[in-house]
Amino acid sequence: MTSDLQLFRLPDLGEGLTEAEVLGWRVAVGDTVQVDQIVVEVETAKAAVEVPVPYTGTVAELHAEVGAVIAVGQPLISVAAASSAAERYRNEERAGSGNVLVGYGTKEGRRVSRRRAVGSTPRPAGESGAGAVRVISPLVRKLAKDNGVDIAAVAPTGPGSVVLRRDVESVISRAAGSSPAMAAAADAERIPLKGVRGAIAERVSRSRAEIPDATTWVDVDATGLMEAKSVLGVGVLSVVARICVAGLRRFPELNCTVDTVRGEIVRMRGINLGFAVQSDRGLVVPVVRDAHRLTTTELAAELSRLTELARAGSLGPEHMTGGTFTLNNYGVFGVDGSTPIINHPEAGLLGMGRIVDKPWAVDGQLAVRKVTQLSLTFDHRVCDGGTAGGFLRFVADCVERPLTLLREV
Repeated sequence: MTSDLQLFRLPDLGEGLTEAEVLGWRVAVGDTVQVDQIVVEVETAKAAVEVPVPYTGTVAELHAEVGAVIAVGQPLISVAAASSAAERYRNEERAGSGNVLVGYGTKEGRRVSRRRAVGSTPRPAGESGAGAVRVISPLVRKLAKDNGVDIAAVAPTGPGSVVLRRDVESVISRAAGSSPAMAAAADAERIPLKGVRGAIAERVSRSRAEIPDATTWVDVDATGLMEAKSVLGVGVLSVVARICVAGLRRFPELNCTVDTVRGEIVRMRGINLGFAVQSDRGLVVPVVRDAHRLTTTELAAELSRLTELARAGSLGPEHMTGGTFTLNNYGVFGVDGSTPIINHPEAGLLGMGRIVDKPWAVDGQLAVRKVTQLSLTFDHRVCDGGTAGGFLRFVADCVERPLTLLREV
């Protein structure tokens, strides 16, 4: 029987994992190893995993040092293996996809667990007798372990008596009726992440991944705001939007976006104000274009028009693109504060909590006032805390004393 040097690469460890760190080798160059013997322990983003070798032979080379991070498919260990064992592995590899790992509890001489897995059936004597090696992928191996399934008792359906994922899932499915824990795991609804929900997920994930955001907030006396909205005959959001526009003209650093390709901060000349609306289709952000050119009454009319379109599900792409800053009145949900996620690729978002009666000091005397909380989440790449704090303080002062706004328009 001739000798053949076989290279074993880091296998696909499942769940989308692409790399692993070598925690420790269980063998050294010159050691003899058997099929299904654990040779190395690696750590992925999910957990520590013991990796077995699919060959019998002598360790010729270890391709990674302890502490090294290697990608799936990179060399892991070389074994001088007998040609018959090498040929058997190639057959096993062709039965699955990519590198596969040998199933535990399957090689000759391995003691089978005394506890029979729920829902599994012992193999009749003479059928794939003792010592038959059945290989599985790490993903299948983990699936079986997490669900208490004994691989040794699973009937394989893959080529060459390979235990496939569907084989383990079949056992789990049969056991679901007799095991409350498994039944609970099986009794779950899967909802496709697509449409509006998928678009929201993509945008907020991208925002958190790309934008180094920070949040600052302040409690304000909104009694003057409530009086102003009654005098003007518009809603609270309209007055706050008008204040927000004035604040952006004073602090244009927040009316920006970051061009990561060219490494530039792009400061917008016009203000396209987005505002969050909860609709039957999910959270949408209509955009009031050229908000800086509108009077308070015109701004209120446009906010009302876009809100109606949003709730009717009639917003088109032209209504929800091109925003430069967003306003979010989350107080309508009965909450006081929030740390909102920036609407990518903008650089800031102003949030407003509910307006409630609270004790408040006025000219040294305790009084009951209308109080709200304002929060500003900003992209720390475009400005620092001084600018962000200056903008939020300006907005807060205008909310508390709306006449302050008259000096800005």
